[in-house]
Amino acid sequence: MIQLTNAGKRYGHKLLFENLNWLITPQDRIGLVGANGSGKTTLLKVLAEIESLDYGSITRGKGVSAGYLPQDGLSLSGRSVFAECLSVFDDVHAMERELEYLTHRMSEIDPSSDEYQQVSDRFHRVQSEFLTRDGYTLESQVGAVLTGLGFGKEDWLRQTEEFSGGWQMRISLAKLLLEKPNMLLLDEPTNHLDLETRNWLEDYLNDYPYAYVLISHDRYFLDVTVKKIVEIWNKGVHFYSGNYDKYLADKQQRRDSLAAAYRNQRERIEQLEAFINRFRYQATKAKQVQSRIKELEKIERIEVPENERTIHFTFPQPKPSGRIVAEFKKVSKSYGEKQVLRDVNFTIERGERIALVGVNGAGKSTMIKLLAQIEPATAGEYSLGHNVEVDYFAQDQYKELDTEARMLDDLDMVAPRSQTELRSLLGSFLFSEDDVFKKIGVLSGGERNRYALARMLLHPSNFLLLDEPTNHLDLRAKDVLLESLQKFNGTCVFVSHDRYFVDRLATRVFEVADGAVNIYPGNYEDYLWRKQNGAQAMEESLRASVSAAPVAAATVAVAAEPVVEQKRRVNPLKRKQMEDRLAKLEEEVSSTEAVIAESEEALSIYVSAEETQRLSALLEDKRRILGALENEWAELSEFLEELE
Repeated sequence: MIQLTNAGKRYGHKLLFENLNWLITPQDRIGLVGANGSGKTTLLKVLAEIESLDYGSITRGKGVSAGYLPQDGLSLSGRSVFAECLSVFDDVHAMERELEYLTHRMSEIDPSSDEYQQVSDRFHRVQSEFLTRDGYTLESQVGAVLTGLGFGKEDWLRQTEEFSGGWQMRISLAKLLLEKPNMLLLDEPTNHLDLETRNWLEDYLNDYPYAYVLISHDRYFLDVTVKKIVEIWNKGVHFYSGNYDKYLADKQQRRDSLAAAYRNQRERIEQLEAFINRFRYQATKAKQVQSRIKELEKIERIEVPENERTIHFTFPQPKPSGRIVAEFKKVSKSYGEKQVLRDVNFTIERGERIALVGVNGAGKSTMIKLLAQIEPATAGEYSLGHNVEVDYFAQDQYKELDTEARMLDDLDMVAPRSQTELRSLLGSFLFSEDDVFKKIGVLSGGERNRYALARMLLHPSNFLLLDEPTNHLDLRAKDVLLESLQKFNGTCVFVSHDRYFVDRLATRVFEVADGAVNIYPGNYEDYLWRKQNGAQAMEESLRASVSAAPVAAATVAVAAEPVVEQKRRVNPLKRKQMEDRLAKLEEEVSSTEAVIAESEEALSIYVSAEETQRLSALLEDKRRILGALENEWAELSEFLEELE
């Protein structure tokens, strides 16, 4: 479809990449990764023909249509959301109008005339193309995509200019998905999506019939949507088969192999140089010396790139709070006539890490503001526990910073540390070299948000409330934040649209929906699993009702209709853990069976009453353990088989 040959690109004086040879084939699913500033967006723009190459060439196959979604900056106006999305089918609507005209024309002319034959032929060609483009289902296609991207039916007729920047990007994404170009180019498509909408987009892309290249800082999203990774690193472009997890493993293996080859080559070079230096001036060895000089000259030196820095940051642990950190009793919250929360009850205990999930607008940010006591409850009682200190990180936290202060000086004032430690922390949040001396006021909104997060990590309270802290962070910075919060011994309530981050951090999930808060133990994966089991149990209950009450069958069938079996979704990391656990269970079952066999054999030989009693107790205990192991093994095996 698209081929780049010896391609290279500069950004000002900086070389982004060179000597790139890349063939993109139909139905490729490619994730483009690399550090911020490495050239990912620039390369995507080259593929979209928005920017040109400085070196090499790009060749496009006949009929290639590229659709590009930038990170932000798109603004739509003048039409309703539904009409804006429907506009991508203007050519199909033109076909529909032509079919109406041709039908009318055929009714007017003589069926035996040559003109009728020509009009009829044209009618059938246009009709065939119209049917191929699913011309009779355009409205339903638009409705399905808008619903999937989180637009309620009440939003469809609203004007596009009424929506904020994030929702404008959703409309642009909807248009692009409806167009179905055979080369889809997406730059951070999940930036403005909540978890539920991301899940829908994952399924949509998995069923997408053509090729796509995407940039994302969401590790889970990459894992479930791409089959190849293209990495821009060290001014080169490197290719890996598989998803993001496999890329990480393969990259480390490549580096290990390169390092081993480099060591072997250095040993050989040192041997040759030692021989040459030792016998250079001996006439009897002149031939051997010349032979080794030629060998040395022919060696193509292996270069090992510098290791990428891995930064691990540990912030000071706060003083402990009481066991009960926060408690809601029949709390309600309304804005005028709009009720966001209604009679909410829950208790948060010390050490918990709670993820708030739900569609955009459900009330997650309102919940965090209530917990932070920034907004009062309309009704009910909210109380904080003993020694609880609250620290709130808002989506626009940067507005609270001193714009005249330099970043490094500001950090040193908050929590005095060595320059090395402070620069390392700033570096992990993408502020390096002279950037650390910039005034906060000159930073962009995203940069100030990143800085505000780094600042909070230096001096945290024991009850952290984080509203979308992963926004504007790349994969490395997210890992630093994740590792810091995992080691944090206080309590944390957070909103994040990064599936990997939520899965690794949450110990409980609070689902905010329809004014209520539904509580689920475990992480996001466990939450989805329990939700799916609940839907299945409801469906089975309804089916049982139909069998038990034939008279009411029609009524129950109507009620059961909305229940749709959901596809079981499992984090690849969690699936690997389950597979490892299954292998471990098999070993434990085998070793336990061996102990039981030995005990039974020993019990058949009488030694003493005490020994018989001891062996009998051991045998009973091991049989109980074996039963539990076999049950766990059976359940886990059945679950993994269902995923295949």
